[in-house]
Amino acid sequence: VQLQASGGGLVQAGGSLRLSCAASGSIFSIYAMGWYRQAPGKERELVAHISNGGSTNYADSVKGRFTISRDNAKNTAYLEMNSLRPEDTAVYYCHLDRYSGGYRRYWGQGTLVTVSS
Repeated sequence: VQLQASGGGLVQAGGSLRLSCAASGSIFSIYAMGWYRQAPGKERELVAHISNGGSTNYADSVKGRFTISRDNAKNTAYLEMNSLRPEDTAVYYCHLDRYSGGYRRYWGQGTLVTVSS
């Protein structure tokens, strides 16, 4: 399984960005996807997660500002980020949890989001 993340960049505080994570390979039909982030000097933290059935959960710090969605036909997850704050600056990593054929988590390469004040 390969994950290709895109959409990061530099944005001013209050602005918006949309991250994409496209999955390819032996995904099978049952999987969840999500995003973590890691800011300089901090541990990686969960940002948002979407289950195979479409249930979502978010970190408290992004609730009401970020929205995760998925397009099963494209095997792609999206993270719509609005009202961005400087503290959202981090490298964002997407992941895919595959459940068919035994559980395994896959990670994409990070994409840098920088929010200027």
